[in-house]
Order: sequence, then structure tokens, then C-alpha cells
Amino acid sequence: MPAPESRADEAPARTVALVTLGCARNDVDSEELAGRLTDDGWTIVDDAAQAQAVVVNTCGFIESAKKDSIDALLAASDLKGTTSVQAVVAVGCFAQRYGEELAEAMPEADAVLGFDAYPDLGARLRRIVQGERPASHTPEDRRTMLPITPVQRPAAAADVAIPGHAARAGQGGIGAVMRRRLAHGPSAPLKLASGCDRRCSFCAIPSFRGAFVSRPAEEVLAEAAWLAEQGVREVVLVSENTTSYGKDLGGTHLLASLLRDLARVPGLDWVRTSYLQPAEMRPELLEVIATTEGVVPYFDMSFQHASPDVLRRMRRFGGTEDFLNLISQMRALAPDCGVRSNVIVGFPGETEADVQELERFLAAARLDAVGVFGFSPEDGTEAADLPEQVDPDEVAARVERVTALVDELVAQRAEDRVGARVQVLVESVDDFGADGRAAHQAPEVDGSTRLVWGRHDREPAAVGGIVTGVVQSNDGADLVVRVED
Repeated sequence: MPAPESRADEAPARTVALVTLGCARNDVDSEELAGRLTDDGWTIVDDAAQAQAVVVNTCGFIESAKKDSIDALLAASDLKGTTSVQAVVAVGCFAQRYGEELAEAMPEADAVLGFDAYPDLGARLRRIVQGERPASHTPEDRRTMLPITPVQRPAAAADVAIPGHAARAGQGGIGAVMRRRLAHGPSAPLKLASGCDRRCSFCAIPSFRGAFVSRPAEEVLAEAAWLAEQGVREVVLVSENTTSYGKDLGGTHLLASLLRDLARVPGLDWVRTSYLQPAEMRPELLEVIATTEGVVPYFDMSFQHASPDVLRRMRRFGGTEDFLNLISQMRALAPDCGVRSNVIVGFPGETEADVQELERFLAAARLDAVGVFGFSPEDGTEAADLPEQVDPDEVAARVERVTALVDELVAQRAEDRVGARVQVLVESVDDFGADGRAAHQAPEVDGSTRLVWGRHDREPAAVGGIVTGVVQSNDGADLVVRVED
């Protein structure tokens, strides 16, 4: 039987797959793009091989992330000619940071687009699928696109494309949310700001993400309510620097106020913060995170190192004693709170004494999770040109050494929780129990929790539910929790 003829006025089906790499901020950006593309008539598909266009939201933070981005672009390009894929487009941080240079090195990509292309990405994709090859993005320092003074930014930001900040024009509240969920599960990231005003000597992010811009509280609250309607029970607040929230909106106390309001959004059980700067942790914010019902007592602290000498070369503040004092304040308010961090070893000029100071801090801090990264010089950063660069083999050796210590300390911290009562967010259920995360465990980075029931006839908890149980054992940072009858 012949297929029915298409009407002349019917637009052909448009299908697009979004491949996302990197951090949770990129996850939000991809879901905003999914919302924009859906509004423009595109159908989002999970399988790239079933799409006409594949949009790869790249990460350009460190060398390993760049390699992953290139591999993803090559994998998508390999689909052309054997599947329905007609175009592969690079967007995201790697594309924004390198633009034309990436396009030259990656002819397999049919277009390399920057953040300014996001508002009309649907129209651009249609032309690319039809064979047009647009000029590649030309990189620029996005810090220059907004006023230096933060309080002057809100008005100017309306003319700058800021990924993850879009709203549907002419609508308010939940209806204004420009986002479509690509992930499934009871937890979702929620962007409350973009960009950064800090000048850490090792970090290139401000140059391609731009100056710090907060989202208005009403937009954040509307998106949180929308996520709750989608079945989300935990929102994780993400940005380049969460503790700066509100400085461009007229107040340094606004994050504490926003957290209280988010904790009252119907349907949300947990509100979790991330990317906190130690130098910006004010007493009110510390207390709100530690003691507000509905706000998870969880501190994702950007320590980066503990040696004051190394931190100064990083253009950061603090040191072992300052950081330990801050952690003591957290645990005085919430003894079972979660505290995690990332550290960089092998920074230019780092000595054996500096490494020992970092190890002393880690042993005393008893953190729940620590990411250990070896320094790598990033294009355009001050640290790339600092003297006393550490030999790469020595950097790798220090990463291995500190990682071994961290693994032992994190396991000890988890073992300390054996016998404690914890709350667990259920993420999946099977015939023998369930898996989820305790309150001190953030998604993907802090370990997980296996739930078991004391009675065989007990009805298992539903995905998205929060159950209480007692920690029975641990395997590194992972826990086994027996659910209370």
C-alpha cells in the first residue's frame, strides 16, 4: 500500500538529538535548548542515530573534557551517511572558547556555534540541515560584554545571551520556563547564576562564560515549581559561584532568602547548594543551609588547596586553619552535615611542604568526598605562564598519592556514619531493594546508598520518595542502609 502523499503546506518532520558533556550547568543549558527547539517545531530524540541533526553541547574546562568533546563530535559525525543524521553542530563551552580554531581542527562538525546562537538555534539548524555552512563563532572575552560594576548588569544582561537564563516572553510564573527535561529521575539541577567575577589564576571559565549574573529570584522560584510539577523532588542549585548570588541584584543576603523560599515550594523535599566559595560564606548563609527544613545540610566547598602560599598564587584566600574553623562552624550547627571539595595538586611552585600541608588539612577535615585534580596549564590563564612549573610526571605522582589518602579518609568518614539514622532519596527500585542517595551525597559525585528492607513483605518505596533508615555498612563512600520498619 503506497504511503500517503504529504500536503504541500506541511513542514517535514525535524528531529534533533542533544548530546551533553561536562557539568550540571551544561545539563541545564541543554534542557533550555531542548525547550527552544521544541517550541520551534523540532522533535527531540534520545538516539542520535534517529536524528536529522545532532547538537553536541561541549565542555572546555580541562584537557580531558576537551578530548571527550572531540570524541563525541567524531562519534556523531560517523553517523552521517549510514543513518538519518545530516548535520553535526558543536555548541557549549568548548565551541564558545575556541570557535574558529575548533572548526578548523574539526571539519567533521558542520557548524561551531557560540552562546549568541542559542536564541534562534532552531532556525539555524534548519539551514544547516539544508546544506548551509555558517561562519564559525569568533571567540571574545565575554567579561567585556557587561558592565564592570555588578549592580549595573541586570539591565544590560537583557541584550546578552546567557545560557540557562531564558524565559518565554510575555508569560509569567511556571508558564515562562524555557526548558524541557532530558533526564529522568527525582533530582534536577537548577541554575541560579552564570559567569564569575573571581580571577583564579588557573581558571579560564570567566573569559568564555562571562561576568557574574544572577537570575531574578522569581524566575528561579518559577522554574523550581515547574520542576516539581515534572516529578522532581530535589533541586541542586548550580552556577560558577553560588555564594555571589544577589550581589548584582542589590544585596548580599539574597541567597539565604532565596533558599528559604525554595524550601517552601510545594512538591520539593530537598534543596541543595553547590559551588560555594569559602571566602564568601557569611554566618547567615551558613546557618540557613545547616538548619532550614527542606534545605539539605550540605556544603560543596571550593577549597582547591590548603597551603596559604599555593592559594595566594592561585589568587585565592584562606588556608588550613581558616578552612578547619569554617568546617567546625558547619558541624557545630549540623553535626551530620555533608562537606565535599575539590583540590588541585602540582600547581606551579608547589613544594613537598605544600603537599604535606594539604594532606594535614585533609586528615583533619574528614570530608565526605574529595575530587583530586592534577594541574594542567590552560590557554589564556595566568598560571600557564607562572615560573616553577611542576613536571607532569611529578604532578601525576602527587595526584596518585593524594588520591590514595583521600580514598582512605573518605571511607573512614563513611564508616563513622555506621549506626546513624539517615534520610535517603530513592532513585531506583528493584526486586531486592532500592538505590538512592543520603542527604550528605550529591548526585553523581559523592557516592550512593543501597536500601534494604527488614521485612520481606514490606512494600518498597517509590522512586522520588524519601525514607529513613540506619546505616549498616559502607564500601568507600557508598552506604548500605536498612530501612526502618
